[in-house]
Amino acid sequence: MIEFVLFLGLCFILGGLAVASNPSPYYWVLGLVVAAVVGCGRLVSLGVCFVSLVIVMVYLGGMLEVFVYSLDPYPEEWADWGVVGYGLGIG
Repeated sequence: MIEFVLFLGLCFILGGLAVASNPSPYYWVLGLVVAAVVGCGRLVSLGVCFVSLVIVMVYLGGMLEVFVYSLDPYPEEWADWGVVGYGLGIG
């Protein structure tokens, strides 16, 4: 069980790093979804299933709606030098 909790923590940190390191909404929304689902998985492992469900429905629903309205036709990719440098600086 401790390995599972450590894995969830690692995935949560990587999801947060993906959100913070990329200015393009196409890619940070993936990190946002990963971090939210992993965080909710941690809450389920603690036994708070209802709160986890509410977080997924309300938080992710609102954030994905904002994502739809902030689409950029020419996004930066994770392999761009500015994004890689910013991610390494945060990490």
